[in-house]
Amino acid sequence: MYESILNHPGNLFGQFERLRRELDDVFGVAALPSSIRSVAPGTLPAVNVGRTQSSVEIYAFAPGLDASKIEVTLDRGVLRIAGERASGIPADDPKLHVYSRERGTGSFSRAIALPDDIDPGQVTASYRDGVLNVSVARRESAQPKRITVQ
Repeated sequence: MYESILNHPGNLFGQFERLRRELDDVFGVAALPSSIRSVAPGTLPAVNVGRTQSSVEIYAFAPGLDASKIEVTLDRGVLRIAGERASGIPADDPKLHVYSRERGTGSFSRAIALPDDIDPGQVTASYRDGVLNVSVARRESAQPKRITVQ
């Protein structure tokens, strides 16, 4: 029923939704996000960013990648995560006709601005169970200090 309402010729929102789907088909990603998000749906990898008293923690959710092919760089406070995900579907199988592809494939790159108080000399990265964890230490001068009252 929802589809019939969206496809009604007089429904402006339905026309926008149809246009979004057509652009998705052309470009392979959502050109007009259908929800309020920081990035377009399907952007790879999805990331969570948080901080502790001593570090900034970045978690990139990208299962199925080869850890040796993930590129992580930090330049002027911007962390960049790049790589490529293979489709996993044999391209040379003439009997296989793909009619739905929901898993993102191809090369990707994400840039994440980090706070000014990070120490670019103290960065570690690990990839386990499809999650890339990048830990960037915060400068000691930025960490809270307890002051003794005399």
